[in-house]
Amino acid sequence: MVTDLVDYLNNNLLIAHYCGFDISASLPSYWTFDRFLKQIDNDMLSSIMKSQVLYLSKQGIIDPSFIGLDSTPIAANTLQNNPKSFSSNKFKPDNQPRADADCKLGVHTSSNQTDEKKYTFYWGYKNHVLVDCISGLPIYELTTTANTADSSVALDILADTHSFLSIKECTFLADKGYDVKNIYNQVHSLYGGEYIIPLNTRNTKDIKLLPVGVPVCEAGLAMNRDGKCYDQNRIKQKFCCPCKRTGTCPIQHPKFFNGKKTAAVLNTLHFLMT
Repeated sequence: MVTDLVDYLNNNLLIAHYCGFDISASLPSYWTFDRFLKQIDNDMLSSIMKSQVLYLSKQGIIDPSFIGLDSTPIAANTLQNNPKSFSSNKFKPDNQPRADADCKLGVHTSSNQTDEKKYTFYWGYKNHVLVDCISGLPIYELTTTANTADSSVALDILADTHSFLSIKECTFLADKGYDVKNIYNQVHSLYGGEYIIPLNTRNTKDIKLLPVGVPVCEAGLAMNRDGKCYDQNRIKQKFCCPCKRTGTCPIQHPKFFNGKKTAAVLNTLHFLMT
């Protein structure tokens, strides 16, 4: 935040001196920095960053042989992001914040634990940063709207970085959000590098089907048809737990009872009807 920057410079005059400010006079105010950020051309800042990266690379401080890519959420300064706002539609896609017409609705995990599925919605942006994993220094930066998938910009980030700093034979580190075949191909074929990316297990569950196409639950029972779902120009058949009417599950599945009703739908599966 600009406020934090102003406070930091005023409490660290030596750093302010190294940044070129005259510490014998008053440092720039919040509004001066805010006006500077609004008026400065981003291409100029990108050019300065590239020149710094190249200089540090020549000095041996930055080593592009081991690089990592990740993104961090940037919440917009809007009412919808205020945790004290209890509006029921604040995270509806069509409820665009008036204070920021460019931000988009995004989601990020609220926990680093692999066994916890906690997600937080927010209006804002994403900051994608490619770093040197050895020194921890950034090499390339790209800011997008919050609804942009991490994997969709990874190829452009690698290509733009390689245009001014070679990443040949690099080792590429990323999380499971980058588990995409195109990324593997580009790192291996184009750059001759290696990759360390955990597998994304979403949508990889092996579902057992009867010869008639009906799915089988974990208890080995045929699931019941439960209406249809219309998705654009497709019609999908929904299936639900076969034991929801009896109120008992042979294997006592943890998702069968939800604590409020005597029986709950165990799972809903969508299959394309031909």
